[in-house]
Amino acid sequence: MNYSDKQVMSGNPESMPFRLLGGWIEQPSDLQPELEGSVNADVIVVGAGFAGLSTALELTSRGAKVIVLEQEFGGFGASGRNAGYLLGSMGIEFEVFAKRLGVDRARQFVNFYDEGVTYVEKRLVELGIDCDYNPSGIIRAVIDPSQEKWLRRSMRVGEELGSHTRFVDQAEMRARGIPPAFLFGSEQRGGTLNPGKYVSGLRRAAIQAGVKIYEKTPVLSYNEGPIITCKTARGSASAPIMVLTTNAFTPQLGLLRDKVAPIRVSAIETHQLSPKQLESLGWPGREGIITPHLMMESHRLTAHNTMVLTVKKLNYVYGSKTPNVPDHDAYAALAQTLRERHPTLKGLGIKHCWSGYVSVAYDFLPVVGSTGPHQNIIYAAGCTGHGLATQSLMGQLLAEKIKGVENPILKNLYHKTPSTLPEPLQWCVFKTGFKAAAFYDRLTDRKALAAKKDS
Repeated sequence: MNYSDKQVMSGNPESMPFRLLGGWIEQPSDLQPELEGSVNADVIVVGAGFAGLSTALELTSRGAKVIVLEQEFGGFGASGRNAGYLLGSMGIEFEVFAKRLGVDRARQFVNFYDEGVTYVEKRLVELGIDCDYNPSGIIRAVIDPSQEKWLRRSMRVGEELGSHTRFVDQAEMRARGIPPAFLFGSEQRGGTLNPGKYVSGLRRAAIQAGVKIYEKTPVLSYNEGPIITCKTARGSASAPIMVLTTNAFTPQLGLLRDKVAPIRVSAIETHQLSPKQLESLGWPGREGIITPHLMMESHRLTAHNTMVLTVKKLNYVYGSKTPNVPDHDAYAALAQTLRERHPTLKGLGIKHCWSGYVSVAYDFLPVVGSTGPHQNIIYAAGCTGHGLATQSLMGQLLAEKIKGVENPILKNLYHKTPSTLPEPLQWCVFKTGFKAAAFYDRLTDRKALAAKKDS
């Protein structure tokens, strides 16, 4: 089914093909059995995404017996719905971090984000994971000159915090064949990959390493004590330590309800571009592109010659709920963005669309720590949509901590996270903020369209 220009203009986004699993992943053929009966381990990890699988792998390599409990299957959640950008510190808001933490502390957070890129590149080689990684670099590209002031200020603050980027002027953008809608920008090392193949590679490596993964096994409850016991529908798992790597779903387990909120992000993927369409597009380096909108756009080509666009419109569900349902308004906004930024692809159909949830703290900083009377419940959340690199690295940091060696990178992440608001205030704040951001972004888009018509 195609999601055509005519359908977009007629306001009929409900005809867009929604995909429950996201666009990158299928349920594995070797689905691991549901937990039945009682089992024991050194560590229980809840959640089989980037962070959970990385933690399990790192712990196993250090001699620990690890059980992973996953409510669906490895990669089903945010990891399998990721845009696939291996992106470091350029993706964060430098001024927010500097004001919240001070320059010296903020430098440590910037280092965490950049080290995540190095970690993933290393693990792809070590674990033999083929996930179509293209180390092309990522460009934060403006679509209108009015965005230049913000971009250059962000680059200056970022450089002060240790984030190394380079300015790419219009001449270089055109010489490299970047689509002309993107005028100039800042570039940082990294690239794009297939997140479904990456998380599936982690899952496969974990199984081969001896990690016991129980899929289709949601945790119903857990106790707090020197030995933690997780109750599931047909069994239980016990260990002295539990690690929650459930990100946006963590509040549903009764933890971090007052620290993080699940925000829905959305994506569309086109049908495969023909050789003629690819030629009209240019873009030989296939660099990942993000924009400095308040609700950013991301644009990328895949290894199988489709285009994936994400974000543009955010959403929050009352009560911090996370229903796996379509967000038709977001898909319509992304389809319109596809037409506006890539006019040579007019008529290109949409293969499918999907949505997922990221966890966000009010200060946009990662949330990591431990809780319980014995401090043996460890959690990591608050990736704010930049979890591919950071949450992968988090696996090493948490494994080191559990084994008695706390990495300085992890130590520097500890801070007091501001408390969230009660409902209905939280719903009102998010909805108002998203509407204001959308209004501002529309002004920028209109300027860009007007400039294009005048040229």
